[in-house]
Amino acid sequence: MSEMSGLIAEAEEKAGSKGCPQVQVNEYKENENIAYTSLRPIQITTLRKKAKVYLYPFSLSNSRLDLFKFSKSLVENNSSKSVVHKKTDRKKTWRKVLTSKMKALSSKAESLLLKPSLETYTESTKLDHKSTSDSVTPSVDMESSDEDSAAGLDDFSGLSPYERKRMRNIRENAKFFASLQLAESAARLRGMIKKSVPPELKRKRPKKKETEIGCRRSMRLLKVDPLGVSLPASPTQPALVEEENPLLPPGPLEMIPENQDDSSKLFKASLKTWAEMSQTSNGKTKKGLSSIKSYKANLSGMVISEATVRKVTKGAISSVALHPSEVRTLVAAGSKFGQIGLWDLTQQGEDGIYVFHPHSRHVSCLSFSPTNPAHLLSLSYDGTLRCGDFSSAVFEEVYRNETNSLSSFDFLDNASSLLVGHWDGHLSLVDRRTPGTSYEKFFSSTSEKIRTVHVHPLSRQYFITAGLRDVHIFDARFLKSKGSQPLISLTEHSKSIASAYFSPVTGNRVVTTCADCKLRVFDSSSISSQLPLLSTIRHNTFTGRWLMRFQAVWDPKQEDCFIIGSMAHPRRVEVFHETGKNVHSFEGECLASVCSLSVMHPTRYILAGGNSSGKLHVFMHQETSVIG
Repeated sequence: MSEMSGLIAEAEEKAGSKGCPQVQVNEYKENENIAYTSLRPIQITTLRKKAKVYLYPFSLSNSRLDLFKFSKSLVENNSSKSVVHKKTDRKKTWRKVLTSKMKALSSKAESLLLKPSLETYTESTKLDHKSTSDSVTPSVDMESSDEDSAAGLDDFSGLSPYERKRMRNIRENAKFFASLQLAESAARLRGMIKKSVPPELKRKRPKKKETEIGCRRSMRLLKVDPLGVSLPASPTQPALVEEENPLLPPGPLEMIPENQDDSSKLFKASLKTWAEMSQTSNGKTKKGLSSIKSYKANLSGMVISEATVRKVTKGAISSVALHPSEVRTLVAAGSKFGQIGLWDLTQQGEDGIYVFHPHSRHVSCLSFSPTNPAHLLSLSYDGTLRCGDFSSAVFEEVYRNETNSLSSFDFLDNASSLLVGHWDGHLSLVDRRTPGTSYEKFFSSTSEKIRTVHVHPLSRQYFITAGLRDVHIFDARFLKSKGSQPLISLTEHSKSIASAYFSPVTGNRVVTTCADCKLRVFDSSSISSQLPLLSTIRHNTFTGRWLMRFQAVWDPKQEDCFIIGSMAHPRRVEVFHETGKNVHSFEGECLASVCSLSVMHPTRYILAGGNSSGKLHVFMHQETSVIG
């Protein structure tokens, strides 16, 4: 330390004699309370041609001596901060002396930091008993400092064998990675990445081949046979498209069955029998209605068998009617393709089924005339209303409207006049007594649609219509050509209404069928401003698109009970009381489908229901006598 101080003094004298500024060195005074003290150069600055060296004490307690085991890289990083900046060319000799002395000091400090903790602690203890000048600056020659730096890490005798091996591995790894030339490889990769890449062109989707065959497509739709060979085009296909909704010519049509020969003696005999059948007076109605107990007993005796199930039409059955005869059982069914099927259950097998085609579209309403049961009136969506006369074997045209589609009809004034409803909400009053063509009066109503029309059984001037979401009661005497207003409107329905009918005997009740899965019964005993709601019955009326909609119809023999189809399993037809109680359910092994539309015989215990495949299901007593 004394030697270094002498060199610095001599340099200052020479610099002073030559006009150089003096260099101040701050010395650290030893603190006796610290276990170990070492010197570390912190900052060397040159301000106005004066070099200053700042030293600060660094101490560790005995318990933390192991923290001194730093790598050489850390010491070099700290020692690099003690580099003396270059001076002017005139002071080269002084600068070399000062730089060499500072390098010797930093090299000695690094060697002290890399020694083991025990030796460092021993040396620090010895330095505590020396003077400040001896402990701070040990004599180190410039040549020894150069030899230590050139010797490498293996010349540190103070390191343990493990640390020497570790330092050797670090040095060898550094040389190995330097030989790999990773920096040059990274530069080449960056150059490759930065090369301009041509923009990607949008991929053109291949056009779907029209002749491509899907794995799940029907072979029938593809028009190929099971072997995969294409079938020849059917020459009748264009004709089928044209004849989907053909408009039949006006005027009468001959009653010719499609499924049998018109010259058949059996068919001619059947026509004669049907023409001679007359309606028997309804003695049950005159004597009074049966009690609920007796009514349930009679319903329980009605059964279905294979002999009472037949397919009578090609498409779905859209309307059903029962002949009022008490001698023979004749059921009429209208289909969605304009057919009318007649089934005489008195005849055995398929001989009693006759199919006619008087219409081109849905036959939505069928009814035997109340004054002449030999007349079967039918109404279709094609805008025609015809009367099938069994005595003349002709379907006469009663009413024709090619502009508006017809929905339903009912009789007025002993069946001499008809009230016809249109899908667009209009009404027509047709008089059948007009020779040649029927006389028509056209009326408009506030209804957006009319699905069903039903006349009051006693007060024939009143009739009820079921529309889109409204039920109206009109007075036929006050109909106008424009803007006919209803007397009463039933607004309790939230969805479209399928039907609305008065009770058959007195008309004191009205039953409606709505798409909100509810059946409602109203009190119509007094036609006033509003009809009170008597009961609401939860019933599944959601039939879907492939089934005909349910319609609740009254039993003509029982004023307070009505019949409706059901979606429940097993399949059934249900009978409800006006209070909402279930009176009876018609079930059987032969009833395996949903009967959307049903009708009861006016005097006998016979029920006929039609499904959407063209089949009729008949429930009746096995014996011929009627239970009283």
